[in-house]
Amino acid sequence: MARIYYNKDADIKVLKGKRVAVIGYGIQGRAQSLNLRDSGVDVVLGLNLKDETWKRAKADKMKIMTIPDAVKSADIVMMLIPDEVQKGVYDKDVAPHLRKGMVLDFAHGFNILFERIVPPKNIDVIMVAPKGPGALVRETFVAGIGVPALIAVYQDHSGNAKKTALAIAKGLMATSRGVIETTFKEETETDLFGEQVDLCGGASSLIRTSFDVLVEAGYQPEIAYFEVLHELKLIIDLVQKGGIEGMWDGVSNTAEYGGRTRGGMIIDARTKETMRGILKDIQSGKFAAEWVAEHDAGMPRLTKLRDEGKKSQIEVVGKRIRKMFE
Repeated sequence: MARIYYNKDADIKVLKGKRVAVIGYGIQGRAQSLNLRDSGVDVVLGLNLKDETWKRAKADKMKIMTIPDAVKSADIVMMLIPDEVQKGVYDKDVAPHLRKGMVLDFAHGFNILFERIVPPKNIDVIMVAPKGPGALVRETFVAGIGVPALIAVYQDHSGNAKKTALAIAKGLMATSRGVIETTFKEETETDLFGEQVDLCGGASSLIRTSFDVLVEAGYQPEIAYFEVLHELKLIIDLVQKGGIEGMWDGVSNTAEYGGRTRGGMIIDARTKETMRGILKDIQSGKFAAEWVAEHDAGMPRLTKLRDEGKKSQIEVVGKRIRKMFE
């Protein structure tokens, strides 16, 4: 069973007298830096001055410096910029200014696990990963409840790396809900797998394919949209609240019988074997290398897939349907 830490296990005083430099002010950067600041932590942002995130941070009355100056002034550096740009920023603006005894923090283990970033041995390397999008991390903090988080220690030079991770988690208000200890390897591989196989890739492909089957069979696209996409949130809400068995309790007997007896025909042994193949690509670093190459080439494949997705029938129909709920 996983070890779960709560408020009593963390001491935010560990951060007293230390400055935290947050690199980035996007989805997670804004939420985490505001939460830490409002928890009494000395926070400075490392940003490219005068860009859009700089303007937003200025409006939020945050302390702002260039990335090199922020790192120079800090004891803890939080890398909260997208995976694909972290290496370039780290190599140019972070690494040259790291000092012995500093702490380097990540919200996702991608660049450490796949050795795109190789930190010096004389610093601590940790992860604090809130289990929610930035907007939720901030909203729940303001509401006084927080979201759960994961923590991990990759390198413990000081002997206090876990205490620092827990202190940051407490500053984010994650320890009020619970913090699970993991490793950079486990977090990264399970996170990528979940995104590709279930949450983003698998779910969207299942929706699009079932929509196409109904439309190709002559059913109205609007009706198909309601049945395979719109109502999915209602089901997922039941799953999130009570688990899969709780979901079955919340639907009709007809839906339960049909789902229990037919679901395994859709996600079958061949699907499971495909999932294993995807996991192997993640574990071996094959996916990471593919994604880095895609980014370095200017993301031609992703751009094409985005364009095709926007033009698809389900998206055209969906825009019209969603206006009914405005």
